[in-house]
Amino acid sequence: MGAGMRSTAKMPFKKRFTAKRLAFMAVFVALSYAVSFLEIPMPLFGAGFLKLDFGNVFIVLISFLLGPLEGVLVCLLKEGLRCLTSTSMCAGELANFLITSSYLLLPSILYQYRRTLKTVVVSLSASCLIATGVALLANRLIIFPTFAFLMGGTIYGMTVAEAFGAFWAAVLLFNLIKTVSIGLLTMLLYKRLSNFLKKMKI
Repeated sequence: MGAGMRSTAKMPFKKRFTAKRLAFMAVFVALSYAVSFLEIPMPLFGAGFLKLDFGNVFIVLISFLLGPLEGVLVCLLKEGLRCLTSTSMCAGELANFLITSSYLLLPSILYQYRRTLKTVVVSLSASCLIATGVALLANRLIIFPTFAFLMGGTIYGMTVAEAFGAFWAAVLLFNLIKTVSIGLLTMLLYKRLSNFLKKMKI
């Protein structure tokens, strides 16, 4: 990915949140929020509730461009906006925040110290596995219990444990597909945005 932006690892806190950088973060919150509604149904193994969107591409991008803290903040704000129209008492939004944060932290932190394509590929690959593991836990402990509560105590007539047992493989495969897709799109878009930010002196 090349040299790209300068590292934020030792950047003073005030310089990390200048007006330009905050405005850029706000744009990425809006983009991530808007694109998150463009969902593609992926009923893997009969799990009709799985829908793929690419809103998180902008969150991972901002974490590489500006830093991991900025990425987490953009993710938090985007999920906060999603909560305003949530149909799951914000359980889905909370789970997505945890999954996305676990996905972006490792590669964006390592990238601050070693800005090479190999670092990005290896760390993103590891993060795909980390985020998928977190997704399984989030579904078992947050999403499935919440939807069981909303559906009167069962999910498609099954208990939480039974439903998770029936759909865990679909959740695992779905999140592997999603994280790999987001990683590939991030690498494709990064260089152009990095050059733009250098010209804008952000």
